[in-house]
Amino acid sequence: MSCSIKRTSSTSYRSGGGAGGWAGGSGRSSSVSCRRYASSVIGGGSYGGGACGIGYGGGMSAGSLAGGFAGGFGSGFGGGFGAGGDVLLSGNEKVTMQNLNDRLAAYLDKVRRLEEENAQLELHIREWYRKQAPSVSKDYTSYYQTIEQLQNQIISATVDNNRLLLDIDNSKMTADDFRMKYENELVLRQTVESDINGLRNLLDELTHTRSSLESELESLKDELIALKRNHEEELRQLQSQTTGDVSVEVNAAPGQDLTKILNDLRNEYEQIIEKNRREVEQWYEVKIEEVNRQVTSSSQDMQTSSHQLTELKRETQNLEIELQAQLSTKSSLENSLAETESRYAFLLQQIQAQINCVEEELLASIRCEMESQNQEYKMLLGIKTRLEQEIAQYRALLQEGQQDFGNSQGALQGGGISSHSYSSTSYSHGQSGEKTGQSRVC
Repeated sequence: MSCSIKRTSSTSYRSGGGAGGWAGGSGRSSSVSCRRYASSVIGGGSYGGGACGIGYGGGMSAGSLAGGFAGGFGSGFGGGFGAGGDVLLSGNEKVTMQNLNDRLAAYLDKVRRLEEENAQLELHIREWYRKQAPSVSKDYTSYYQTIEQLQNQIISATVDNNRLLLDIDNSKMTADDFRMKYENELVLRQTVESDINGLRNLLDELTHTRSSLESELESLKDELIALKRNHEEELRQLQSQTTGDVSVEVNAAPGQDLTKILNDLRNEYEQIIEKNRREVEQWYEVKIEEVNRQVTSSSQDMQTSSHQLTELKRETQNLEIELQAQLSTKSSLENSLAETESRYAFLLQQIQAQINCVEEELLASIRCEMESQNQEYKMLLGIKTRLEQEIAQYRALLQEGQQDFGNSQGALQGGGISSHSYSSTSYSHGQSGEKTGQSRVC
């Protein structure tokens, strides 16, 4: 938008005479031309202001008035008129024209100032958006690779840690297994020792019985020896008695054979001793066999039970190891699941926060832009309304001026005016910005 004021003055000297107060001697005439033009944009149209000229002089003078108006609303008008003194325009009309020109210039200055402020605001808004806009995403490929490597290292370290924990658990379970085996073997050893102690007691009893039988056998042997000794003494005594000089013939029954009796007693005692010995040996063998059978059956039962117990313990340990492995796998999977859920929840919160921030910024920018456009539209609509009103006033004034100009031209021709010149200049400050001028002499 631009506004310029152009002042031109011309002086003409001529001689002549006229009727009434329209001519007199020589006179000096001057004309002042004022030109203002402006352009603005309302919606899709433009308007331009034209120029006007006012001439005045003393005596008989000719003035020129040139004006042009072009608008983006598709209408334009232009006209020119000139007058000398107070023939065409009265004082009030001059003041009105000057006021309208001043108001138009003020409006155009205001529009220009508002456009400059609008441009500055747009520049500030662009700078603010440029500063507040999210920065261009940088290339984090190398960081992603480093993060991926660190994640792989963390995963491998976690796997190694879980493997070590599993090995430690397996070692603990193996140690518990060996401890249980040791305790079982200790119990078995204590049981066998108790059985051995019981068998030792039985052996002691059998030894005591054997010793008692041996002592009884020794006593029987001593008794037999004593009987033999007594028998020999009795035989010697009898032999000594039979060797005397006295011979006595006794008619008696024949005596018993003591040797035979002793031999019979010896044989009887020996048979008794042998019988007792055989009975004791048989009883001892039977007892030993029973004990051996009991020990064998007990040892077999113990071996079978220990074998079954070992198998059951082995199965229990295998099941416990498998259970611990499954529990450790479950715990590691639960930990990884919880970590993954927390990580994705954090990422989702960040993304949601970014979305909310972007939505708020977009809504705020759209609201601000809509408000600014609404204000600008209202302002331009008011300017359009005022300009239309002023254009209507200009049109009415120009129509009155043309009528006065026609009347004054008729009066001048009737009064013997020899010449009259006017100029018409129109400016169009729109798309092309060209200037066209036309001058005629009547």
